[in-house]
Amino acid sequence: MSDTPHVPASDEVAWLRARVAELEELNARLREAAAARDELAAAQLAARDAQIAALAAQVEELRRRLDKDSSTSSKPPSSDSPYKKPGDRSLRGRSGRRPGKQPGAQSSTLKQSPDPGDTVLCGPAACGCCGHDLTGEPVLGTVQKRQVFEASPPPPPAVTEYQVAAKQCPECGEVSVGLAPAGVTGRVQYGPGVHAKAALAVCAHYLPVARAARLVAALTGVNVSAGFVAGIRGKAARLLAPFMDRVRELLHAAPVLYADETPARAAGNLRYVHVACTEFLTAMHTGDRTSQAIDAGGILPRYAGTIVRDGYKGYEHLTGALHAWCGAHGLRDLAGLYRFDPDGQVWARSMADLLIDANARATAARSAGQGSLSDAGLAHIRSWYRGAVAKGIADNQAKRTQIAKDGLRLARRFRDHEDMILRFATDLTVGFTSNQAERDIRPVKVQQRTSGGTWRTLPGLADFAIVRSYLSTAAKWGTDALDALTRLFTDGPWLPPATAPP
Repeated sequence: MSDTPHVPASDEVAWLRARVAELEELNARLREAAAARDELAAAQLAARDAQIAALAAQVEELRRRLDKDSSTSSKPPSSDSPYKKPGDRSLRGRSGRRPGKQPGAQSSTLKQSPDPGDTVLCGPAACGCCGHDLTGEPVLGTVQKRQVFEASPPPPPAVTEYQVAAKQCPECGEVSVGLAPAGVTGRVQYGPGVHAKAALAVCAHYLPVARAARLVAALTGVNVSAGFVAGIRGKAARLLAPFMDRVRELLHAAPVLYADETPARAAGNLRYVHVACTEFLTAMHTGDRTSQAIDAGGILPRYAGTIVRDGYKGYEHLTGALHAWCGAHGLRDLAGLYRFDPDGQVWARSMADLLIDANARATAARSAGQGSLSDAGLAHIRSWYRGAVAKGIADNQAKRTQIAKDGLRLARRFRDHEDMILRFATDLTVGFTSNQAERDIRPVKVQQRTSGGTWRTLPGLADFAIVRSYLSTAAKWGTDALDALTRLFTDGPWLPPATAPP
């Protein structure tokens, strides 16, 4: 017999119904909890997916930044990793010439002197067979001449004493005092040759002042102090005021000039050195990166020619001049875009091919003495250019990746500044790149690196910019740096002629 108590049928039905209702309520609560848990899990997964996508985009951007070097951006070559194999950064095509010295170029091979200072006869003292003494025996045949060029030890410094005497006139009794030569003002001082060699070491060879003092002493025999060498830039810069005025005047009249700027640390702050130059002239000055600092050089305000520059907006206020963008900067931006995403940025490769092809056409036309490209050639260049721009905008405007945003931004930049970017093709007097300005301003970075990464004072940086303007201009005219500096400290600065050499 079962131990379960007997439950009447009516009560059992009621109990079952209550139990079912209880279970349904519990099931509903479980379903609600499961739905809330699923909703929370879905939200967490969505947040995680968004975070993963953001991190992936960040990794992609960091990879692209890490892959940037001087060939794909405006970073200087000195910032390239020494462990990364450099690629071919040259934009030049093959000329067909063999490397090395070209036929007809001036030779620099060391040649024998027709008048040696000392001659040593290296004849045999005895017979190599029997040992017989050969002293006094005549020399047979032609003597083999072998010369050694050796540096002479520095001579002792030449000291000139100027005795300033006083004399009394026997007629009137007036006492007259003699005059020393111009520039001889102290009881003891260095001459212009010592000043020139010290300036050569610190301004032309970018040596720190202590090392420059030791080098000058070793090569000249004059023991100059580090303090004397430290002040030599300022002395040279003060003498160069007529030179800078002359260069500003000539640059302002030039039909085309090249402009650039580079950062330099001085006195713990970030400053900038600005340059305006041509193939034969260089003028640099210091300041910040504002339009007022650009104008402070006294050349670009009211300039009415063509300025070849990079895409920095600080030059946009110079509305009286035509502007041309540097083609090398554009090619680096296109290369950085295409190398990271070759499948998605086909337009960048096409645009780079166009710029290189148009530059080759312009160079050939200049060499042939033509004043401009043909109308058909210019129409072909513009058609190719606008087609590449249209493809760049179409391929990138529907994408949300960082590389697509950069591609769209660059394509729009090429669209909005077509005239400036193609100025080298529409005006053959305009160069394709602003490399002339970059070469002229590069010594600022070289001197900064050898001086511990910073300039002690801003006036020191300004003096260096002035002296480098002088040495760069002199070199462009074929004047040796030491000759130019010797003339500066002797008779005053060399001044460039008004007309360029043939």
